[in-house]
Amino acid sequence: MAMISTRGYAAHSGKDDLKPFSFERRDPGPDDVQIDILYCGVCHSDIHTARNEWGGSTKYPCVPGHEIVGRVVKVGRNVKGFKDGDLAAVGCMVDSCGQCESCKADMEQFCEPGATFTYNSEDKMSGGHTYGGYSKTIVVDQDFVLQVPKNLDTAATAPLLCAGITTYSPLRQWKVGKGKKVGVVGLGGLGHMALKFANAFGAEVSLFTTSPGKAEDARRLGAHEVVLSKDEDEMTKRHKKFDFIIDTVSAKHDLGAYLNLLKRDGVLTMVGVPPEPVAVNVFSLLFPRRQLAGSLIGGIKETQEMLDFCGERGIICDIEKIAMNQINEAYERMLKSDVKYRFVIDMATL
Repeated sequence: MAMISTRGYAAHSGKDDLKPFSFERRDPGPDDVQIDILYCGVCHSDIHTARNEWGGSTKYPCVPGHEIVGRVVKVGRNVKGFKDGDLAAVGCMVDSCGQCESCKADMEQFCEPGATFTYNSEDKMSGGHTYGGYSKTIVVDQDFVLQVPKNLDTAATAPLLCAGITTYSPLRQWKVGKGKKVGVVGLGGLGHMALKFANAFGAEVSLFTTSPGKAEDARRLGAHEVVLSKDEDEMTKRHKKFDFIIDTVSAKHDLGAYLNLLKRDGVLTMVGVPPEPVAVNVFSLLFPRRQLAGSLIGGIKETQEMLDFCGERGIICDIEKIAMNQINEAYERMLKSDVKYRFVIDMATL
């Protein structure tokens, strides 16, 4: 297989900083699109994977990045819908089997043999493992390349490919809209997008936070009220008031406090991943027939739907641009919640 040389930033162990790394990608085949990367968002998953914090599964060298926007520079002869010069995006996946029930239902993220994720997955095309968007260029099958609305800020579009679809998908799945009372737990990269989408869908939106200083920003982003989750009286006042709650928090916290806020048949959906298993009082589920659920990104069709919706409504992420050589500092700042609300790497700095 012909290969092309490129550059990026990689972690070489769970304890090392990311540093410059040269590697190869496959030359575009008949169904491939090559994209020179303009911007790549920085996700908490990047940190967990680079530092091997998810069960020892990281393959090194690890080039993170799955919130990619760039410019098409080469297409294979079978490619339709993209041409040289087009803006294009790549999210969390670059391949799937295409044959299982999940793939046929346009939910490739649940591919039963296993989706090929943008980084740290077995690379079934080139061998080895996949390398992500902290790099100059990427080659992806056309079925996993997305159209970017031309009216959106290019850099602020990048985090929609993970933070955006991760929150959009469960809100759509559970039919959040006008007449629904919705809670968002946590205001970070995921939480700020959940506020924007829930508000855009017409719901009455509340933010639950432990930080009083986030109230003004929460209202700017779409919250109709802000509730301090440490205030037991305020939480008690809202028992059985909510139709749907999306929990974006990855730190340890009490799920029971939020289950108690749900009406009969209400749903609490997890999109954040706490570091340890959580305990749940089953009685808080039984009596009002509440549901505790989870959601993982979205399929390619739904991700394109999300991007189109954002184009129609002018929805983008709140970002802070950084240079590639600032990535290690950015990781430390993210762990301190010192970003509003997503770092995006300007790949011209690589």
